[in-house]
Amino acid sequence: MNTLPTPKTSRAPAFPLVWVVPIIAAAIGGWMAFRELHHRGPLVTIDFSDGSAVEAGRTILEYKGVAAGTVETVELKPGLGGVTIRLRLNKNAAVLASTGAQFWIVHPEIGFAGVRGLDTLVTGVRLNVRPGAGPPALQFTGLDKTPAPEITDQGRAFILQSDRLGSLTIGAPVFYRAFKVGQVEASRLSEDSTAVLTRIHVAAPYVGLVRTNSKFWNTGGFSLNLSLFGGASSQGNSLESLITGGVAFATPDSPTLAAEAPRDAQFALAAEPDKDWLKWAPKIPIKSPDAAAESQSKSGILNEFIQP
Repeated sequence: MNTLPTPKTSRAPAFPLVWVVPIIAAAIGGWMAFRELHHRGPLVTIDFSDGSAVEAGRTILEYKGVAAGTVETVELKPGLGGVTIRLRLNKNAAVLASTGAQFWIVHPEIGFAGVRGLDTLVTGVRLNVRPGAGPPALQFTGLDKTPAPEITDQGRAFILQSDRLGSLTIGAPVFYRAFKVGQVEASRLSEDSTAVLTRIHVAAPYVGLVRTNSKFWNTGGFSLNLSLFGGASSQGNSLESLITGGVAFATPDSPTLAAEAPRDAQFALAAEPDKDWLKWAPKIPIKSPDAAAESQSKSGILNEFIQP
């Protein structure tokens, strides 16, 4: 009777399946850590006077509508004099950490100067930045409010001097014959603190309307004059200027026009206009907004061509 041969068996060490899941998890974690380090930019510190609604790990920095960083910590400064925010920039946004950069917290703002940050009512506040032009930096002082919008056209700036600021705010309109031709850029006290200096910007198509003998006045507010025989007369301004303040100007109606006012020319800002100013209607050619934009575009191309 034939007997079957005894089978030969070999016992190879078996890999415990229990380690498969931890190894996969470790590999995924390592990949995520590498990805995070690869995309991590510099850590910047920003001091604010108030950090309302800013949350670590949630509040983002936004630039041109794109997330550029995330707040890592929010702490009170020593002495309780403000708030220190540490912000981690994305690697591709590292250039934003440059000297001269301006950071501010975007809160919802509703007014006649515009509607801004309304989405933060749902998403929460965010930080915004205006890049600087200096060398890299990691320490900044944040702005307490949204800065004035940047002026991108080839207009001209002028300085107005008045006894008081009144209701003028940044972004307030500048009118010519009740037509908006510019806006207020900034205001400050004069060096001897005896007057207020307001810088306005007139858009490129309308700079020729401002002559060396032009007259400027404040359009904020509403005036009502009553007389016994003349009845009542009112000076109504646009609803926008009633809220934010505003500036209007006129140029004398004379056979020979005065020269165009140069950049940063200074004028007195009257509290209200003389009756004669409202009657002035000189014929001053202006450049259409489309032609001004085309001229600006050609000028930019020419500058790029001249510079090597």
